[in-house]
Amino acid sequence: MLLPIIVLLLCLLGGGAVLFHLMKSKSKSNITTDLAMQTAQEFVQVQDIHGNFLHTQGGWLMSYLRIFPISLDLLSTSEKRMLISKLTAELSSFNYPFKFLAVSRPVDISPLISELSALLSTADPKQKELLRQEMLQMNTLTLSGEVVERQFYLILWQRQNDGTEQDLLDKAKRLAQHFEDGQVQTQLLKQQDIVQLCNLVNNPSYTHLETTEPENVIPFLSKLEV
Repeated sequence: MLLPIIVLLLCLLGGGAVLFHLMKSKSKSNITTDLAMQTAQEFVQVQDIHGNFLHTQGGWLMSYLRIFPISLDLLSTSEKRMLISKLTAELSSFNYPFKFLAVSRPVDISPLISELSALLSTADPKQKELLRQEMLQMNTLTLSGEVVERQFYLILWQRQNDGTEQDLLDKAKRLAQHFEDGQVQTQLLKQQDIVQLCNLVNNPSYTHLETTEPENVIPFLSKLEV
């Protein structure tokens, strides 16, 4: 009498485990399908990029400043102290939050390779062999991604409302001026520069695009005549 009850309980437990597994697999499949149907724009939460601004899906407006590095090794101890004091004094008067971002970007060494190629026509056989070996090594480094440079950015943001763009642009220009007064060169990113930065951060296989034409890298929908 006890054996049929045990068998029935085992069957119920086995059926429940199978049903749970099927429901879990279906849930994962739905999540995978939803992610597959997402566009890259939705995945990175970018609504639009134009001018000096990036618009997010959450209603935020973002502006970017590139900070060009300086070599502290070339400065004396007193010059370093003066630079620190100057930057501290300049930035202490800026009362808005900003985020610091440092990314690595592959260096474009194509001008160097072009220069080495131009030397081949005037070199003797031994020099040509050395130049070819150097060009081969350069190409190898380029393809491996080992030649990189660090780039530094500051991000300013503000909730998007009427007049927000001009207000945020004024803040970005003011912050850039503080760095310029502190003898640090800056650049306010435009549309193409912001696109390059987004690719650099979100796409690991991205190297760089030197073109200044946004039409080459940003798809635009043409207006259809009805």
